[in-house]
Amino acid sequence: MSIGNSNSPEEERPSTDDRSEDRIVERSVEEPSIGTALKKARIAAGLTVDEVSSTTRVRIPIVHAIEEDDFTRCGGDVYARGHIRTLARAVHLDPEPLVEAYDAAHGGRPAPTPAAPMFEAERIRPEKQRPNWTAAMVAAIVAVIGFVGFTAFGGGDEKAKQPVAEGSVAPKPAPKQSGGKPVAQPPQTPQAPKPEPSDSAIAAAPKDLVTVVLTADTGESWISAKDSTGRLLFDGTLVQGESKTFTDKESVDLVLGDAGAVKLFVNGKEIKDDFQPGQVERLTYTKEDPLQGQPQAG
Repeated sequence: MSIGNSNSPEEERPSTDDRSEDRIVERSVEEPSIGTALKKARIAAGLTVDEVSSTTRVRIPIVHAIEEDDFTRCGGDVYARGHIRTLARAVHLDPEPLVEAYDAAHGGRPAPTPAAPMFEAERIRPEKQRPNWTAAMVAAIVAVIGFVGFTAFGGGDEKAKQPVAEGSVAPKPAPKQSGGKPVAQPPQTPQAPKPEPSDSAIAAAPKDLVTVVLTADTGESWISAKDSTGRLLFDGTLVQGESKTFTDKESVDLVLGDAGAVKLFVNGKEIKDDFQPGQVERLTYTKEDPLQGQPQAG
């Protein structure tokens, strides 16, 4: 009978549970937690929590919580991973092993969300377009306004292009008398052109009076007429087509500014003198004319 320990080989071998506990203890010794690793690295870098928070913009309570391995204050896995990376870079650690440790302790990294399919423009079936009555009404109104405006302005242009009616020509300035002063002209109102005196009217001229009829035939002319006493019968301009009749018991004195533009009838007979255009004539007629119609002397 032998004395001493008679332990069997099975008794000398460590149990499976002991080996598992040893491995857990070794791993815990070899691999510090995320918070511990960050805290040690911060201390080794000579940084305080306040300095790390100021640098990383991570609030001080969250920095303290992460260093104590409390990730509940991060607001979710995505924010926790971001804070771990930010703090690790601030204390000069490689963030990837710490993020992998976090994923392993919290169920692994979530599967990436598949990229959304490329957007395709929806093909819209063309709808039957309803008639745009508003646009049609606006177009019609614009067309009417344009037509009215064109008619108004176009009509004005046409009127402007029409020849000026006889008798509407602006009067020419009166010729100067021998004294050098222009003869004052009374204001004249436009008058409708008078027809030339008919033969019957000329024939009906009274025999006991001097009757002189002037008609602006080929243009306008300034005229002056006085009776035998020197009273001024007329002083103004005859526009083309206009006529004037002067009578007196003894004589009628005339001054014609443009004798060539005037037809002259004395006592019912036309005077056929060859007056030139622009020629100024001074004439005196009596009851015996047109037998004599001599220019006034002087």
